[in-house]
Amino acid sequence: MRLTILGGGGFRVPLVHRALLDDARRDAPGRCTELVLYDTDSTRARVIASVLAAQAAGVPGAPAVRIADDLDQALRGTDFVFSAIRVGGTAGRVMDERIPLSEGVLGQETVGAGGVLYGLRTVLVALDIAERVAAAAPDAWVINFTNPAGMVTEAMSAVLGDRVIGICDSPVGLVRRATRAVGADPDRVTFDYVGLNHLGWLRTLEMDGRDLLPGLLADEQALDSFEEGKLFGADWLRALGALPNEYLHYYYFRRETLRSVREAAKTRGEFLDQQQSGFFEEAAAAPHRSHELWERTRLQREVTYMAESRAASGGWQRDTCDLDGGGYDRVALALMRAVAGDEGARLILNVRNGTTVPALDPEAVIETVCVVDAKGARPLPCAPLREDQLGLMLQLKAVERAAIQAAVHEDRDAALRALALHPLVDSPAVAARILARAQGAKPVATVR
Repeated sequence: MRLTILGGGGFRVPLVHRALLDDARRDAPGRCTELVLYDTDSTRARVIASVLAAQAAGVPGAPAVRIADDLDQALRGTDFVFSAIRVGGTAGRVMDERIPLSEGVLGQETVGAGGVLYGLRTVLVALDIAERVAAAAPDAWVINFTNPAGMVTEAMSAVLGDRVIGICDSPVGLVRRATRAVGADPDRVTFDYVGLNHLGWLRTLEMDGRDLLPGLLADEQALDSFEEGKLFGADWLRALGALPNEYLHYYYFRRETLRSVREAAKTRGEFLDQQQSGFFEEAAAAPHRSHELWERTRLQREVTYMAESRAASGGWQRDTCDLDGGGYDRVALALMRAVAGDEGARLILNVRNGTTVPALDPEAVIETVCVVDAKGARPLPCAPLREDQLGLMLQLKAVERAAIQAAVHEDRDAALRALALHPLVDSPAVAARILARAQGAKPVATVR
C-alpha cells in the first residue's frame, strides 16, 4: 500500500511514520510499504526525511520513503493521500492570530476570525488538490487534516464526494481520556459524539449497555483527573450534561481565554513559527541529529499545547500520558486499515451529513461517529441535539459555507458575512476592518 503525504515537510509527519513503523513491526496485513512525501519547501521535506530515516533504523519492513518532485508525481499510483498542508506557512498563522487580536477579538488558528482567515486562504488550494487527485489518482482516498478541517473537507467533497474524509485528534483524545477516567475498557466502550470540527460534544459513553457518562459528570474527583474536566470545570460540565471538545473552551469561556491570549508574550503561532524555524535550521545543518532535535522540539510543543486556555482555567500542566504526541496519526492509520481491510470499524470522522442531523444540509460536513469499510465512512444515526448544541452548529456551518463561497467566487460580501456572523466576532465593523487588513497582508502559497 502506498501513502502520499501532502505537506510532507510538516513537523508532525514523523508521528504518522511512527504509527506506520508499529504496523511494520507487527507485519500487519495491508500495511504501508511506500511513503511518498511532497512539499513545496524541498528543504523541509529533506529534513523530515532524515528524521524518518533515523526513526526507521533497525525496523524490518519499514516503508520505503521517497520525496516527490511535483504534485502529480506524488499522486500517481497512490492508494491514500494524507493532506496536511499549511497555506501561508506559520507566518500566515501569525497573521491570522494577530490581526483579530488587534481588533480585540480572539485570534486562533481554527476558531473565530483567525479560522475564517485561514479558511479563506486555504480553500482554493485544497480544491486544486482535489481536482489533481481526481485526475491523477481517481481511486485514491483522501484523508484531510488540513485546517480548518471541516471547512476544507466540505470544499474538497464538492470534487471528490465521499472519497475525502476529514480527521482530527481532539475527539479521539477526549474519548480516550474520559474512558480512562471511568476505568472502562477502551475496546468495549461505545459512544455518541456529534458536532462540527472543533465544535462537538461527547454525549454518551456506554459499556455493556450502561451509560457511564452521568456517573463521570457527578464525580468531581474523576472530572479533575483529565484535561477536559480541568478545562471546563465540574460545575459547567454538569450543567451541560456532556463533555465538550476542548476547542469549545474558546466559546464558553471567551472572555477569560481572550484575556489570557492578550496577556501572553507570544501567540501560539508566533511560538511555533520561532520554534519550527529553529528546528529546521538546526536539523538541516546537522542531519545526523535531526531525530534528536525533532523529539526535543515535539515534547516542548506538546507541553505548551492550548497553554492560554489552561492558564485561563487555573494554570494546570498537561498529564504525562497526554504528551505522547499521537492522535491524528492513529486515526489516519485506523481509517486506512478499515478501508483497505473492509473492517467495519467505528471512528469519529468529518463526513457528509446525510440524514444524521436533519436540520443541516445532507451535503454539509459534520464530525460524528462513523462505520468505516471498503465503501468508505458512513455516519451513524445519533440522538437529537439539544437546542444550544444545534444552534452553535447551525451558526458555525453558515460561517464555513460563507467562507467557502467567498474563496471560490472572490465574493467580499460572503467573506464579510463569514467573519461577522462568527460567534466570537462581536461587530460587523470589526469584521470589515479584519478583512481589510488581511487582504492587504495575504501570504502567498501555491500548489505546484
